[in-house]
Amino acid sequence: MSNFTDDHIVLVILAAALATYMTRIAGYLLLSAVSHIPPRVEAALNAIPAAVLTTLVAPAFYAGGWDTKLALAAALLLGLRYASPLPMIAVGWAVVMIARYFVIT
Repeated sequence: MSNFTDDHIVLVILAAALATYMTRIAGYLLLSAVSHIPPRVEAALNAIPAAVLTTLVAPAFYAGGWDTKLALAAALLLGLRYASPLPMIAVGWAVVMIARYFVIT
């Protein structure tokens, strides 16, 4: 077993929770203190969701099989058409299930 006692584990969990909370509210606190956001900063902040999504999807596309690539391509095409993520999720899921069951292993 480990040399950590239950008290140490609880302290580590609490410290991790505090660090997570502080990083989540830090951006809000910093931006609420600023009265005017420069256009370049606003453009950078608007690009964050696309960057995060890319970091989640790119490894799956690269490391996944053809079923994953087909599902991601179908979800991308549907995402360009509809604003809601629900059709993307449904079609991506359906494509990967059909590809895994019928065509590609």
